[in-house]
Amino acid sequence: MTAVSKVAIAGSGVAGLAAAIQLAKAGVEVDVFEAKAELSALGSGISLQGNAIRVFDALGAWDDIRAAGYPFEGLNLRAPGPGAPIVAELPDVKSGGPDYPAQMGMPRAELARILLAHAQKAGANVRFGAKITGLEQTGAAVEVFVNGETAGTYDLLIGADGLNSTVRDLIGIDTKPEPTGMGIWRSFVSRPADVVRTELYYGGPMYIAGYTPTGDDTMYAFLVEKAQDRFGVSDEEATRIMIDESRAYDGPWNAIRADLEGGAHANYTWFTKHLVEGPWNRNRVVVIGDAAHSCPPTIAQGAAQGLEDALVLTELLVQADTLDVDLWEAFHERRIPRAKAIVEASVQLGQWQLDGNRDADAAGLIFGVSKQMAVPA
Repeated sequence: MTAVSKVAIAGSGVAGLAAAIQLAKAGVEVDVFEAKAELSALGSGISLQGNAIRVFDALGAWDDIRAAGYPFEGLNLRAPGPGAPIVAELPDVKSGGPDYPAQMGMPRAELARILLAHAQKAGANVRFGAKITGLEQTGAAVEVFVNGETAGTYDLLIGADGLNSTVRDLIGIDTKPEPTGMGIWRSFVSRPADVVRTELYYGGPMYIAGYTPTGDDTMYAFLVEKAQDRFGVSDEEATRIMIDESRAYDGPWNAIRADLEGGAHANYTWFTKHLVEGPWNRNRVVVIGDAAHSCPPTIAQGAAQGLEDALVLTELLVQADTLDVDLWEAFHERRIPRAKAIVEASVQLGQWQLDGNRDADAAGLIFGVSKQMAVPA
C-alpha cells in the first residue's frame, strides 16, 4: 500500500517526470499538468553528474539516456590565448558509484523526450497547455484548478514547475530566485573529434569559457560573463555577441565560432540562487526541484538535485501507508541539508570569480561536494 493513490504534478521538467515515472510504476494514478503547449527544453545541452545517472537507472531510463548522450570521464583545463594549451587534466569523483560514468552530456530536448516517454509508458497522464491556477486544501485532499477550472481532487500535489513556480506562490512560500551577478551564453554546436570531455578555460575576458560533448557529433558551448541586460537582443545580435566574446579563446573555440557564423543559435540566461529553508510542503502540497532550490551551474548539480528530490519523495510515498508528519520530516531531513550544500558551494564558486579571488581552493570545494554526492540521497 502507498501513502497516496492519486497525485497531481505541476511541470514536465526532469523532477516532475521523474516523480511521475516512479509513482505510476507503483500503481499510483498520476496526472501531470504542463503549462506550455508542448514539451520543450530551453537551452542547448545539459551536463549530468554520476548521482543524476544513478537516479536515471532507478527510473529504468538509463539505457535510453546513455544511448542518446555522451558519457565521459575527467575534466580538462585550458589556458586562453594562442593554441589554448591544456594546463591540467583532472580526474572525476564517480558520484554515482563505480557502475556509472562520472559525467555525461546530452541535448536537453532528448532528455525531456525520453523521460516523457517513460512517464507515459508507466501510465502517467500528461496534459500540455494545462496551467495550474489554483488549489484548495482540506485535511485529506487537495482540489486542483487548471486553466481556471477544477481538474479534480488529489491526495497530493507536487509542484515541480520551475524557478518561477506558481505552486510555490499558491501555498504562500515567499522565497524566490535571486540573480547571482553572472550571466551565461550557450550554443548547441558540432563536436570536434578532439573534444572528449568537458573543457574549461579560466582567464581572459570571460569568467569561464567552456564546452561539454553531448553526442558523437554534438556539444554545447558556453561563456560566463558579468550579468547584463541581454534579454531584448535579436537572434543575430546574440550570435554576434557570443562570437566576439569568444575571440580570446583558441583551440576548439575556432570550430565553435565557425558554427556560430554558420547560423548556430545563442541563448542567454542569468545565474540564480534560492533555497526554501523551511519545510517544502504545506499540508498536501509540496515543491521540489527548481521550485524549491536553484544554483549556478558551477558544479553541474541542478538537475541532479531535482532528480534526487523526486526519487526520495516517491520512495517515501510508496513505502508509507499514510501521508503524515513523519513522512514529511523524513523527506526534509534527507533533502534540505543536501540541497543547501549544493546551493552554497555553487554560489561560493561563482562569488570567488566575481571577487577575483585567485587563492580560493575551488578544486578542493568541488572535490568535497562530489564526495558528499557519492553517498546516495
